[in-house]
Amino acid sequence: MSVRPYLPCSEVIGFLADYIDRVLPPETIVEFERHLAVCASCVAYLASYKETIRAARIAEDVIADAPEELIEAILRSRLQ
Repeated sequence: MSVRPYLPCSEVIGFLADYIDRVLPPETIVEFERHLAVCASCVAYLASYKETIRAARIAEDVIADAPEELIEAILRSRLQ
């Protein structure tokens, strides 16, 4: 396994979705987590990213549960 000494923040940000979805290769996970162990900014960014995903899922559920008439009324009001 070839592990780089340090993964830059820009790459950590680029890997967030794959990290959360657990599809990163094992060596990249090691690099990613090594970076998180020393970078409070990326830890905070990851937490914010996860919260954004959670909020989007909640909003999606609320929209899915809304009555069709309500959705149509909202859309019509936006067109006026």
